[in-house]
Amino acid sequence: MAEIGTHIEKAAHLLRSGELVAIPTETVYGLAGNALNPEAVAKIFETKNRPHFNPLIVHVPDVPAAKKYVQHFPEPADKLARAFWPGPLTLVLQKKTIISDLVTAGLDTVGLRCPDHPLTHNLLSQLAFPLAAPSANLFGRVSPTRPEHVNEQLGHLIPYILDGGLCTVGIESTIVGFEKNRPVIYRLGGITVEQLQEVIGEVFINTHSSANPKTPGQLKSHYAPSKKVVLGKMEDLLQQYPAHCSGILTLSKNFNSPYQRMLSTTGNLHEAAHNLFQALRDFETMPVDVILAELVEEQGLGRAINDRLRRAAAAEP
Repeated sequence: MAEIGTHIEKAAHLLRSGELVAIPTETVYGLAGNALNPEAVAKIFETKNRPHFNPLIVHVPDVPAAKKYVQHFPEPADKLARAFWPGPLTLVLQKKTIISDLVTAGLDTVGLRCPDHPLTHNLLSQLAFPLAAPSANLFGRVSPTRPEHVNEQLGHLIPYILDGGLCTVGIESTIVGFEKNRPVIYRLGGITVEQLQEVIGEVFINTHSSANPKTPGQLKSHYAPSKKVVLGKMEDLLQQYPAHCSGILTLSKNFNSPYQRMLSTTGNLHEAAHNLFQALRDFETMPVDVILAELVEEQGLGRAINDRLRRAAAAEP
């Protein structure tokens, strides 16, 4: 299994040598490699078993670093970066040729993000290159929010996991691009629609499934546990599936089942987002055949939570 530790210099040495390292962020753990090293980037796809048509997000320490890799940093992007970086926001902008087509799946745009975690920010500040870093899990599976989650799936394939503890946000970054100068949300995440609108006004949402996604997180089937996920009203689902072999996932309603996970007993959506991926992982070790889940209110972080649940339910176990 991979070594788990907090030695930034060790992580930096491995990354400079073309190796992969799992890194903590406020959203989920990332599988990081030198974004300017094609061999390291190829190793990310191979390790995750990730299809090459699915682009990677590139992590940088700050806005000046981000500007080294894009043709233009438009004013709305600058406003969003000033408001939410470091933080769970990815900006999709026209790339420079220094970012290879392998990173961007042949697209002329690249997703850039400044993660809000002290260990990873320190690491990025010490490197002369940005880090390509999708979530540190096998492709399509539940994203990791603890170093142990990474070790369970990828520990035999990577040398080191930088231990930043439990991720505070718990779901991936919101991805925003610009089409004809209009801001477009490609993936719902840790920054809400309402927060974006407060900074730049009207935003459009285009998170549709795609065989050739413009950004990560647009595939219909994703974020899935190994057991089937079924969405609906819980009372109706429990009429169809026997309670004794069903996992129950709700926001705050208690069905008094030993196989239930409530995301937040108070109905707090921030707490629910934080707990979502851990809850899905918990069902893996329960003697249940199916996971029954209810969507939450479609507002704020609820949109991102529902997005992950719908994609998990679309997967074939």
